[in-house]
Amino acid sequence: MSAALAVAWQRLLGAARGARCLHAGVWRQRELAAKEPAQEAEGQSVGDLSSLLLQRSSMRWDGKTYEEIPIAHIKATYNNTHIQVVGFDNRPFARTSCGTEGFQNAKKGTAIAAQTAGIAAATKARGKGVLHVRVMVKGLGPGRKAAIKGLTMGGLEIISITDNTPVPHNGCRPRKARRM
Repeated sequence: MSAALAVAWQRLLGAARGARCLHAGVWRQRELAAKEPAQEAEGQSVGDLSSLLLQRSSMRWDGKTYEEIPIAHIKATYNNTHIQVVGFDNRPFARTSCGTEGFQNAKKGTAIAAQTAGIAAATKARGKGVLHVRVMVKGLGPGRKAAIKGLTMGGLEIISITDNTPVPHNGCRPRKARRM
């Protein structure tokens, strides 16, 4: 019996007698003890596996690594949605917003306007040879999801979505409450 399995068995017996024990930890240790002989049989240790995880990913999209894929920045405010597609070295490919797509006043802050802007940005970027993008979303506006949907409808394949919304850690004092 391996050492980990023996410890797990003792904890299980202790739990049956009313001693303090985390049941999830016992089952986890049993699973680890069962996996130990399989790893030794393969001839790999835990150190070998960790070095494999630290290596760069071999995944490629059109011959480009993850870091070389263009980025679509989406800034979704309550009144408008801005979309800009840039290369990994910040070369701009396309820039649109709901206002440049012909929406005015309160209609700029809608999901339909953001989707239209996303389709327009994707079309412009595809015209310049962009096929895959990483998406960086910032803001809490209604056009967050709609802009991403518009990018896919425009023909771009989305590799990853990252949320970069700034969250204050109780920074500035807010405005006084609006009276209705």
